[in-house]
Amino acid sequence: MALMGQMMSAPLLISSIIRHAARYYGSTEIVSRRTEGDLHRYTYRDCELRARKLAQALTALGVQQGERVGTLAWNGYRHLEIYYGVSGMGAVCHTVNPRLFPEQIAYIVNHAEDGYVFFDLTFLPLVEGVAPHCPNVKGWVLMSDRAHMPAESKAKLLCYEDLIDAQDGDYAWPQFDEHQASSLCYTSGTTGNPKGALYSHRSTVLHSYASALPDALGCSARDVILPVVPMFHVNAWGLPYSVPLVGAKLVFPGPKLDGASLYELFEQEKVTFSAGVPTVWLGLLQHVQGNNLKFSTFHRTVIGGSAAPPAMIRALEALDVEVIHAWGMTEMSPLGTTCKLLAKHEALSDADRHKILEKQGRVIYGVDMKIVDGDGNEMPWDGKAFGDLMVRGPWVIDRYYRSDANPLVDGWFPTGDVATIDEDGYMQITDRSKDVIKSGGEWISSIDIENVAAAHPAVHMAACISVYHRKWDERPLLVVVKKPNAEVSKEELLKFFEGKVAKWWIPDDVAFVAEIPLTATGKMQKLKLREQFKDYRLPAA
Repeated sequence: MALMGQMMSAPLLISSIIRHAARYYGSTEIVSRRTEGDLHRYTYRDCELRARKLAQALTALGVQQGERVGTLAWNGYRHLEIYYGVSGMGAVCHTVNPRLFPEQIAYIVNHAEDGYVFFDLTFLPLVEGVAPHCPNVKGWVLMSDRAHMPAESKAKLLCYEDLIDAQDGDYAWPQFDEHQASSLCYTSGTTGNPKGALYSHRSTVLHSYASALPDALGCSARDVILPVVPMFHVNAWGLPYSVPLVGAKLVFPGPKLDGASLYELFEQEKVTFSAGVPTVWLGLLQHVQGNNLKFSTFHRTVIGGSAAPPAMIRALEALDVEVIHAWGMTEMSPLGTTCKLLAKHEALSDADRHKILEKQGRVIYGVDMKIVDGDGNEMPWDGKAFGDLMVRGPWVIDRYYRSDANPLVDGWFPTGDVATIDEDGYMQITDRSKDVIKSGGEWISSIDIENVAAAHPAVHMAACISVYHRKWDERPLLVVVKKPNAEVSKEELLKFFEGKVAKWWIPDDVAFVAEIPLTATGKMQKLKLREQFKDYRLPAA
């Protein structure tokens, strides 16, 4: 007979995180740049009280456990209160990406069956357009005070601060099963309708613990952390949970994500650590380099969403900012790997260290991964063989929200990425399976091509896509946005590849464009590029 442990039974609930922050880091600041234009300051103690008042208000509105409550909001203190107030009472916090098309937003709100939707002032016109198409939403809550409420609206509007002010905060966080749903995020939906990933309290708390570990994001109470990654993009990679968990000062940028506004906030609030997608850091780097500036306290950032070009990593390192490459997915809550060196790597040359740091890294505890060939056979971990990347773990979905189809293959989730894994467990994404270029039966990594191009001093952004070739079936076309006032010819750019990749990998042509389309989460939208260049004819084709 098994011998059971004799330990207290305490469910892993999201409310325990903000209660912990308020009790043990109560005076630590949360600073937010508001949509109203000013800077707001308060503490974890204030945040937890207002989250309890919000839970009271939602209870008074008749919101039940399990009911979905949507948000269309920037990174700010009110959004944080919703994260904890909604999930803490047992309802489901559903963050909606306001950068999606209105039709997609209406689809997501209706598919999730949101009872109420909270939104920032910026998105009032969006809500006015979407509300008539969401008949089941009982109320749209403007996240501001009475002074900013419009005189009239097509939507059934409620005032956030009125809801809070009507409550006394005498509310005890309820205890319930840790496997209950806590939050809902939808994929960005580049093909077909977006799909929902429904997280649990248990999965979120475990993810928060793991992501804060030293060899993951390494968050601590000594940090000042500014998540540039939006709270509507996979819960800002879990930072709204892991930062209060360790008691660090939290800084929210609100709607102003341009390089100048971010730099001002970084310096003013003495930010030490941040997180965002590569396109965000392009803007910040341009501002810093263009104005000959430096960072006084900012020394660490995590970059994910898509691979950071090596040139970007080196540019940030030149400013004394350590870059932590990370990889994950909406379906993984999202964190899967982070890239940090092992003790044995300390003696390596800078060039060899960089080769490792350019990878997506090693799994954090809780995640398991493997690569397989087309027949499902596991591939060796030698850093050369590449295959389809599969993952599993306690914060990986086992199915999509309101879908009966099971996406798992023998208990593993197929990520859609093609990757290598070396003998030390460092994983490197070589491509998305849908983006890999198959030339004459051999694969070319579009990411490797883009990384080389991005290192050219005249290139602002580069995307590599496949185009039809009569002999080889597919060949790479490089699509480039030049830096302002920079000039480079096609011939110069193609010559830049010599010696950096295999000769047959070098793109057949270069197309210069004014801009590259981005997805709602800041990734290059290669589907649109392929559509744009579907009739393109290569010079040698």
